[in-house]
Amino acid sequence: MATKVLGQLSDIDLRLLRVFRVVAESGGVSAAEVELNIGRSTISRHLKDLEIRLGVVLCRRGRSGFALTEEGQTIYKASLRLLAAMDEFRGEVNDVHQQMTGNISIVLFDKTVTNPQAAISKALRLFERAAPKVELEVFVEPLNEIERGLLDGRFQVGVVPLQRTASGIHYEPLFKEQMYLYCGRQHSFWDKSEISNAEILAAKYAGLGYMSPNMQIGQQLSMQRAATGYDQEAIATLIMSGCYLGYLPDHYAKQFVEQGMMKSVGEATFQYLCEFSTAYRLSPKPSRVVDTFIQCLRQAHDLVAVPS
Repeated sequence: MATKVLGQLSDIDLRLLRVFRVVAESGGVSAAEVELNIGRSTISRHLKDLEIRLGVVLCRRGRSGFALTEEGQTIYKASLRLLAAMDEFRGEVNDVHQQMTGNISIVLFDKTVTNPQAAISKALRLFERAAPKVELEVFVEPLNEIERGLLDGRFQVGVVPLQRTASGIHYEPLFKEQMYLYCGRQHSFWDKSEISNAEILAAKYAGLGYMSPNMQIGQQLSMQRAATGYDQEAIATLIMSGCYLGYLPDHYAKQFVEQGMMKSVGEATFQYLCEFSTAYRLSPKPSRVVDTFIQCLRQAHDLVAVPS
């Protein structure tokens, strides 16, 4: 397409960008059809209109599948920043009128719902009472995706295991989680009353495949990772195969232990305590909606505000 200079953005442009964002995040036009509640032909026409408006090809669509072009990836990232800024502006206007509307995107780490120390559900209940007109979106993502989404404005508040801190994100401790190493009923350790540290270190280990406390502790203890999972359920499935040891939160593993499907091993050495925190971007300043949800998290966990 010919090079062109983009003029002022209109409401139509913003609508087209929102359609493009959903298509990009869904991985194609067909997958975005349900999310957008419009037909594929209409979505395709919107994408074409946006390409003409911007003067670039945004994506390749065909038998080989869907993929963003290099220009499309750049526009997608820019659209995230633009739409986040629009949401921030709308939030500030709502603040002027002393009402909370719009939406908030909250992102959680895997398997927090069974943790008795996690009062996220209580925080959501408090928030619904405080801001009944705000629409909630709740996502579950790995740590690196949570950080990326907070920084690019896709998510406003996260609840994450505090393994490291990312520049530009503020963290406040919320609750803790006990992690133990488990084996399945079919594992050779199942019937052994005593298992040495050397035997554990020599056994096959299933760990998470992204930067996390799980990966960090596995590296510190020189565990022999032979299988990789990308959420806690994947690790649990690998453990129950009887081929691997793996770390799970005690509250999540409890159901499997009670059913005689797993047991913990090496508790004296092979355990760790994981601290979870609220995470949110400091700049731009959180909107009133976001700040209200953060306050609800603090209240639900019996915490007071922590100075930033």
